[in-house]
Amino acid sequence: MVSQFRITHYFHSGFSIEADDLFFVFDYWRGERQELTGSRQILPSQLSRYRKVFVFISHEHIDHLDPIVFTWKEQADVSYFVSSDMPVGTRGKRMAPGDSLTLDPGITVTAFESTDLGVSFLLNIHGRTFFHAGDLNFWHWRDESTLQEIDEAEQEFVRAVKPLSREQVDVAFFPVDPRQGTMFEAGANYFILQVKPRLLIPMHYFHRTEIILEYARTASSRTTEVLAMPGIGDCILLDFDEDGYMNISFPVKETPPAEAEEVTLDTMEDSPFAESDLPLPQLAEPESQLPQSGEEETSE
Repeated sequence: MVSQFRITHYFHSGFSIEADDLFFVFDYWRGERQELTGSRQILPSQLSRYRKVFVFISHEHIDHLDPIVFTWKEQADVSYFVSSDMPVGTRGKRMAPGDSLTLDPGITVTAFESTDLGVSFLLNIHGRTFFHAGDLNFWHWRDESTLQEIDEAEQEFVRAVKPLSREQVDVAFFPVDPRQGTMFEAGANYFILQVKPRLLIPMHYFHRTEIILEYARTASSRTTEVLAMPGIGDCILLDFDEDGYMNISFPVKETPPAEAEEVTLDTMEDSPFAESDLPLPQLAEPESQLPQSGEEETSE
């Protein structure tokens, strides 16, 4: 029985769950501008220490499928699970809504519907459940859609969520996309009301970290804690005790040697910072490694 799980956010909708010697990865993507680089990305050599690796791809949109995942097979025992509507020739076991597979003793995955391409996934690890929505959301685009289009989108979303309301979900990764404009959080709010996951982690927010942090601050309810993981490489530890209580902790980040190198500004002649108490290494950190807000939005 697994009692502790390590959850890591990579980029956009990409997350992993580490459970003892097993590793589960959902919708991994390095970003349109390769925001996920160096030691922050998943490397095949790191995967070799796990007994088994399971990669889930909810659909074929570029922001949910990075072809690099198929190279991991070369150095680790990797199994792939993809939506049934993926292009012919895509590696992996195809899953349609309602399909369920046993991955390892005590571990199953079930596919549910999406309101876009593909499927969503419910992973059960010895009784602890993790739901990755893929692109399941209330895609209403309220500021530009007609009332009929909004109504149709709502009916489709409600129908897709209904089977999930019968499931006990411990952790849900769910889209909260500010590109939708007015009421962008409507899908996540409805999901919280109907499914009542114990923990909801927003994703798919296209660099708008300030929006997602504010949503997490205000959206928690009596049944659901909302936790933002906006940084590339952010991690949390989940511990389940004998009574079923879930405890969340934050491991101390270890700076890899490659990222520990600092630019020493005070060695420069006439440095304006020579007698300053400002955090010089932070000022010198390459801008490309910092989460940005207001960047040009990408489309699916």
